[in-house]
Amino acid sequence: MGARVVVVGGGIAGLTVAHRLLQAVPSIAVTILEADARAGGRLTTAEVGDLELDAGPDSFVARKPWAADLCRELGLELEEPGAKGALVWTTRGLLPLPPSALGIPADVDELLRWRGMTRAGRVRALTDLVRRPRHRSKDEAIGALLRRRLGDQATEALVAPLLGGLFAGDIDRLGVGATFPELAEWERDFGSLIRGAKAALRGSGASGPMFVRPAGGVRRLPEALRAGIGPERIRSSSAATFVAVDASGVAVSTGGEELRADAVVISTASHVAADLLGPAAPAGLREIPYAGTSVVLLVFPAGTGGALPDATGFVVPSGAAPMTAATFLSRKWPDPAYGDRAVIRCFVGAVGSEDVLDAADADIVEAVCRHLAAALPLPPRPEAARVVRWPRSMPQYEVGHVERVRAIWDGLPAGIFLAGNGYRGVGVADAVRSANEAAEGVLAHVAEITARMERAR
Repeated sequence: MGARVVVVGGGIAGLTVAHRLLQAVPSIAVTILEADARAGGRLTTAEVGDLELDAGPDSFVARKPWAADLCRELGLELEEPGAKGALVWTTRGLLPLPPSALGIPADVDELLRWRGMTRAGRVRALTDLVRRPRHRSKDEAIGALLRRRLGDQATEALVAPLLGGLFAGDIDRLGVGATFPELAEWERDFGSLIRGAKAALRGSGASGPMFVRPAGGVRRLPEALRAGIGPERIRSSSAATFVAVDASGVAVSTGGEELRADAVVISTASHVAADLLGPAAPAGLREIPYAGTSVVLLVFPAGTGGALPDATGFVVPSGAAPMTAATFLSRKWPDPAYGDRAVIRCFVGAVGSEDVLDAADADIVEAVCRHLAAALPLPPRPEAARVVRWPRSMPQYEVGHVERVRAIWDGLPAGIFLAGNGYRGVGVADAVRSANEAAEGVLAHVAEITARMERAR
């Protein structure tokens, strides 16, 4: 099969598309165009003092198997976190999250005892057990569902920090259908979010860790993909400027060159894909909003490692602190290179607080460390720090997103395929799944072209 395929965007989705195509048809001509100097997207690292730390995602969700399966295919060993459990920022300090699934409390007694809410808030949350379920056919905001079932206090103090934080989004705008459809299923099937969470927690009791990563860090995945694909197929510092579709196929312009192809996979943010396609872009591509975030990497002096609780980190209710969450790297992924230093990643920026990203790096670090020192016995200044900004990096799956994506797929020109986190999942595992699906679509499209050519002979 002498097909030619161009992949625009060399993040984890683009690299996986190329890997899958070459795995299926080794003779296929694949070219990856990557605007940055190095392919891999946000699965990269940053130097902080004498350490090299993850500057993007630090793990994969284990219950979504696609990234973990890809690692195994590539011969990468997987490792589990060195700590379990998470905390939540409250007016009483950092408190352990009660037993929960998707942030929904699953144990009535633990919820009644949880000190992160008032007694009235806890009692209001328990009314979920007796409220009649609402049967609906349309999408609903996460916040609307949670407030209706659990009340405002439980929603804002307990559930929203986790669910909203995963998208850097506003739960009153994010749609249930595209983010956490389990919530609607629990209300429908169990008549209660709490009962649904309890059943989910019971069903996952022996299923293993929540997160995994390749031994040595998530950067090992793009490294392995790049090595397998081959440097000759990856054009770094080469941005696509336009994608045109005509009767003879697809053409990708790079500013000084035009590449002809039988199919093109655009694995960029959706608004970039819309710009590349121009008039041929389905309207919905421009309707998916994005939020900007930053990762603040902190290395504290020797002797501070014991100041961190035995937990993976904490989440923060909206507006309670300058960060939305923090990961205790030296607890979650212990490394001899850390010594007895506390190493923390804080996440800054989300819908409604993106103005924080306009501050100087030093001001962001100072604000984050001041709040950390108020919650934990840490010094007010780190030994080393780094701020890594990711502008317009987190797609917002607002109400109606599922239907919007369906319309985008239906409106794509023949030979054009999309992959990435803008459509059916924001995590690394979801990006890999989207790449698998895009590669399958390309192979079917190319097979159809080949069959048509053979019939015409």
